[in-house]
Amino acid sequence: MSTGTTDQKPAVLFVCVHNAGRSQMAAGFLRAIAGDRIDVFSAGSEPADQVNQVAVAAMHEVDVDIVGQTPAILTTDAVRNADVVVTMGCGDACPVFPGKRYEDWELSDPAGLPLEDVRPIRDDIRGRVERLVTTLV
Repeated sequence: MSTGTTDQKPAVLFVCVHNAGRSQMAAGFLRAIAGDRIDVFSAGSEPADQVNQVAVAAMHEVDVDIVGQTPAILTTDAVRNADVVVTMGCGDACPVFPGKRYEDWELSDPAGLPLEDVRPIRDDIRGRVERLVTTLV
């Protein structure tokens, strides 16, 4: 895949440890903002059983539905197939391939936090996703 061609969409992979909060919110925002112009994936190095329900509630407040999402395991193929890999606290678990664009977003983990503490994380993620979209479309 190439982000410089018009015949293929760029692919973005969001990665965090549990693939239950930050990466799911980022993927939800990217789908909502970019529509079908960008392929969106998310995964975790140690995926949880389900998406963080407080993250789901926080996204619902801004009309982005992530209810049907399921945490997925990070695979080498997922990284290989992405044009942009955005990591959020997954440490060294994410394989690195030459020619990929990597961004590491330092964000607080919403796990175990109340909704009022997840809202600023959600809003930070939204701003970062909006900036990312401007570089891809």
